[in-house]
Amino acid sequence: MTFPKDFLWGGATAANQCEGAWDIGGKGESIPDHMRAGGLHKHRVMTPTIEPDGYYPNHDGIDFYHRYKEDIALFAEMGFKVFRLSIAWSRIFPKGDEAEPNEEGLAFYDRVFDEYKKYGIEPLVTISHFELPYALAENYGGFFDRKTIDFFVNYATTLFERYKDKVKYWLTFNEINFGTLPLGGRNLLGILDEEDNEERRFQALHHMFLASAKAVKIGHQINPDFQIGCMLAYMTMYPLTCKPEDVLASQELVKKLNWFCGDVQVKGKYPYYMKNYFAKHGIHLTIEAGDEEILKEGTVDYYTFSYYMTSCVTANIDESGDRVGGNLFGGVKNNYLETSEWGWQIDPVGLRFTLNELYDRYEIPLMIVENGLGAVDKVEADGAIHDDYRIDYFRRHIEEMDKAIADGVNLIGYTPWGCIDLVSGGTGEMSKRYGFIYVDKDDEGNGSFDRSRKDSFYWYKKVIATNGEELASE
Repeated sequence: MTFPKDFLWGGATAANQCEGAWDIGGKGESIPDHMRAGGLHKHRVMTPTIEPDGYYPNHDGIDFYHRYKEDIALFAEMGFKVFRLSIAWSRIFPKGDEAEPNEEGLAFYDRVFDEYKKYGIEPLVTISHFELPYALAENYGGFFDRKTIDFFVNYATTLFERYKDKVKYWLTFNEINFGTLPLGGRNLLGILDEEDNEERRFQALHHMFLASAKAVKIGHQINPDFQIGCMLAYMTMYPLTCKPEDVLASQELVKKLNWFCGDVQVKGKYPYYMKNYFAKHGIHLTIEAGDEEILKEGTVDYYTFSYYMTSCVTANIDESGDRVGGNLFGGVKNNYLETSEWGWQIDPVGLRFTLNELYDRYEIPLMIVENGLGAVDKVEADGAIHDDYRIDYFRRHIEEMDKAIADGVNLIGYTPWGCIDLVSGGTGEMSKRYGFIYVDKDDEGNGSFDRSRKDSFYWYKKVIATNGEELASE
C-alpha cells in the first residue's frame, strides 16, 4: 500500500446531528432544531416554532454533549489520528448577531479539544456545518443579507483566537456547493422563502464566499500555521451514453454543481462559465467594489469533499430510465453499479476518478472528509453487530484511494462520515446508520443511548494500525 506515514486516518460528525443539548448551556436555536423527523419517502418538515408535541431528532442527537469523553475514548481505541467535528454557531452566539460570545459554549469546546489532545488526536473543525442560528434566518434572511458576512467573521475570529493553540485544521463551510441547489437555500444559506428564488440564492452564496475568504485571511493572521480549507459535496456524474448531447449535458452540470464553488475558493475568482450561466438565466448579482479582491486574498490551503455515490446525466429526459437518490442530488441510474437501501449507487472506482480530477484541477492537498454507507444494522442476541456490508464498502473505497495516491494524487487524510451512529441530516432517522460504533436510539428517539462496537470497528482499527496494510493482507 502507498499511504504516507503521516496519513490522517479518522472519522467525522457534525454538532447538530450528534451533540444534543439543544437548549442547554446558553445555546440558541439553530435551523436543524426546527426540523422534525422524516424518512426515506417522507420529507423533513421545518416548523417556525418548536411544537411541544413534535419530535425533533436533533434536539437530543446522540447526546455527545454529555458523553464526549466516552466517545473520544472509543475513537482513540480505533487509533484515530484526526477527528472532524463542527462547532454549533448558536452555542457560541445564540442568535448569531451578538457582539460577545457565550462563554459556556466556548468552555465546552475547550474541554472537548483537551480530551482529543489527551489521546493525541488532531481536531479538524468545520466552523459552520448546516447549523445557522435560526434567528439569523428569521431576522436577516440568512446570508442573503450582507450583514451576515460580518456576523460569521466575528464568529470565526472568536474561534480562531480562542483555540489558536488547540486546532490546526479548519474548514469554513460544509458542502458549500449545496447553495447551487434549491434546498440549499434553507439548510445552508438560511433563506426561509417558501419558493426558491435562484437570484436570491446565488446572491447569498456570493456573501458566503466573501465570509469564507475573509475568515481565511484573518485566520492566517492570527496563526500562520493554520491550515484552512473548503468543503464541497462532490457529486460525480457520468454521461448516460456516449451520445455527444449526453456528454455535454454532464459537463455543464458538473461545472455548476462541482467546479463552481471550488474554483471560487481555490482560484479566488468567478469562472467564465458561471458568468455565462447568470447572463443566460437573468441572474444579476450585487458585487460591491473590493469583493473580487477579497476572494483573491482568501483562497484556501487545501480542498476537502464528501463522496458517497455517483449518478448519470442525460440530455433526453425520455431516455432517462430509473432515477436514483444521492447526497443532496440524485440522478439517472447507472446499470453497472449496485444500489444501497436508500437508493444511493455504490461506486468505489468513481472515487479514484474523482481524486484524479480534483488534483489535476487544483494541485493542492486533498482530504476526503465524508464517505460511508448508510444501512440498517441488526443487533444479535449476544449484542454483536455483523456489518460485513459496511466493511466491504470501506475496503473497496480505501483500495481506490490507495490507487489514486499511486497515481500521484496528494491525498492527506480520510474521515469516514458518521463514524459513530448519529441523526441523519437528510431524513432525521437513526435507522440509517453509518457508524463503526452503534448507538442505541431508534427513529422515535427511544433507547438507552448506550454505545457498542460493530465488527467494522475492529476492522477499521486494524486498517489504521497497519496504515492500510490490513487491506493488502486480506
